[in-house]
Amino acid sequence: MKAFSLAPSAALVTGSTKGIGHAIALGLREAGAEVIFHGSKRPENLPAGNRFLAANLQAAAAPATLIAGAFRELPGLDLLVCNAGSFFDVPFLEMGPDRWERTMNLNVRATYFLVQAFARELVARQRGGAVVIVSSTNGFQSEDDSTAYDTSKGALVMMTRTLAQSLAPHRIRVNGLAPGLIHTPLTDSWLGGKKPETRRHYEKKILLGRIGEAVDCAGAAVFLLSPAAAYITGQVLVVDGGLTVGQIGKL
Repeated sequence: MKAFSLAPSAALVTGSTKGIGHAIALGLREAGAEVIFHGSKRPENLPAGNRFLAANLQAAAAPATLIAGAFRELPGLDLLVCNAGSFFDVPFLEMGPDRWERTMNLNVRATYFLVQAFARELVARQRGGAVVIVSSTNGFQSEDDSTAYDTSKGALVMMTRTLAQSLAPHRIRVNGLAPGLIHTPLTDSWLGGKKPETRRHYEKKILLGRIGEAVDCAGAAVFLLSPAAAYITGQVLVVDGGLTVGQIGKL
């Protein structure tokens, strides 16, 4: 079905050197889009020929600079995936302003101003486009020792809705993706330390019986950016294998 093709679009995917962002970037490329990968520094394992831009999105000016560079690289840029984010939490009573600011600067502020800079460029060029903001099921459900992260992901859920409303008159769709428990370098760092019975507990809680893989998020992102989703904006698509559907899970 041609409606799912992303040719001849061009996309920037932030935080795409590993994990979910990398899988999404590869998925967009497979669907026909030209893709710019992004990270704080160029990874050694990025295949030759892939476009890449480096930027530390903690810096206030970085979102606008990155978007300007992306349009220089691909003037036809019309798709944006805001995936860059991380986890800096410690237990709530130990949290300090520095960790809070790091979380909000990267997960929330950078996303907001990336979309703003992207939208300004599209409006100046008088063309529409589409955005996917990667949030998390943590934007709906809290987790132990994750207060700042959970708060940031909840902010991204509302950001998706309010930016969809603001940008609809400019023919720019904004949707969100909320992954559940997915194998990534970030989650594997703590999943690997869990006891086998704890891991089995997670697998029982997920209706499809397994922890997700990063590639499970790629198709959803392709869909939301494609003409097949032309009448969808302001929505957050949960990709969690049913993790948040049942209350208890299998015993």
